[in-house]
Amino acid sequence: MRVIGVLDLLGGRAVHARAGDREHYGPVVSRLDTSVEPGNALALGWMYVAGFGLTDLYVADLDAISGRSPQDETVRSLAAAFDATLWVDAGVASADRAVRVLELGVAHVVVGLETLPSLDELAEICATIGGERVTFSLDLRNGEPVAGPGFPIGEPAQRLAARAVDAGAGTIIVIDLARVGIGEGLDLGLIARVREAVPGVSLLAGGGVRGWNDLAALDGAGCDGALVASALIDGRLDPVTVAAVMRRQRSDKR
Repeated sequence: MRVIGVLDLLGGRAVHARAGDREHYGPVVSRLDTSVEPGNALALGWMYVAGFGLTDLYVADLDAISGRSPQDETVRSLAAAFDATLWVDAGVASADRAVRVLELGVAHVVVGLETLPSLDELAEICATIGGERVTFSLDLRNGEPVAGPGFPIGEPAQRLAARAVDAGAGTIIVIDLARVGIGEGLDLGLIARVREAVPGVSLLAGGGVRGWNDLAALDGAGCDGALVASALIDGRLDPVTVAAVMRRQRSDKR
């Protein structure tokens, strides 16, 4: 089970996401490592990599996602600073933008349902940079897809995931924005339905991971990894527990 540390960037700072209410996100304050300067993205990244031994980081450029100027230089700095795999959601809505994000030094370009015009555009992105580099983020709010006018109203989440795989995406992320940072856990039933719909690709989930039990439950639901922020920042997941999860991941690959 891969544990992926999340950095949400807003206005030049790393912020603590809560329930998708982006206008009220405050700078990250770590209770586990008080040496981490509030809102310092590089310091938070070092805490994840050096403190927890994580090998994957997920970066959400909330400015780009919201249609404001992207924080490309911050993303470039994060990519250069760490020997880690970077998954980056920077509001990609076209193949040209996907290429520019990839050039920042990231490994996986995350294409979010929230900002995607259509699945035709996703197919073009996959054809341009390679589907193995494209991760489709199934953005939900209270279990309902957060999709624009280019998508049918009421289409089930698992069907959208399957169509994204048909378009070429090599990885799917299931994330419910309403569950982020509030400690209510995950919708395991929905995640299981998505897993059944996309059996042949890597599946990640985020939004509500509280600790070891949730990681174990996601593993049981067929997830390959979990996006985690709050539980790492506030100490509910400690480095010893994370190391045990990572050892299990390496053992499972043998």
